[in-house]
Amino acid sequence: MSLTLILGGARSGKSAYAQKQAEQAASVSGRPPLMIATAEAFDEEMRERIDRHRADRGDSWRTQEAPLDLAAAVRDLTADDVAVIDCLTLWLSNQMLGDHDLSAAIDNLTAALAACPASLWVVSNEVGWSLVPDNALGRRFRDEAGRLNQRVAAVADSACLIVAGLKLDLHRN
Repeated sequence: MSLTLILGGARSGKSAYAQKQAEQAASVSGRPPLMIATAEAFDEEMRERIDRHRADRGDSWRTQEAPLDLAAAVRDLTADDVAVIDCLTLWLSNQMLGDHDLSAAIDNLTAALAACPASLWVVSNEVGWSLVPDNALGRRFRDEAGRLNQRVAAVADSACLIVAGLKLDLHRN
């Protein structure tokens, strides 16, 4: 149906925006929205974040964990589904820290997104506007995140940037 890429910085309001859009679409379809979550709880602080996100969504949401095989989760979506992926940069971190074949994973994911029949909102961090990281892994992550966002934007029907809770529509030239 449609794929929207939602970009923004940390705590910009991008997840809240995606959830609101999905809830509105789901109210029309009559099917509960699906959160495809990519986070993994490696420490107590991350567990608390995940719990807070679940509580904020409430019981009307279904949740599917997809920290590594996000493409498979996307391929399982049907035209009746309304879903949010939150978020691409956590998925990218999981791929990089697991030393997975990043090129193949991104190719697989973008192909799945391009073929997805669902109404889908994909959340990702825009990390290229901050300071240059002081280490090689941080710089590689920043660069790979920028490339990943470009690849997803290329297959998306629309894209927007969320800053301070405000939406700015992005357009191709």
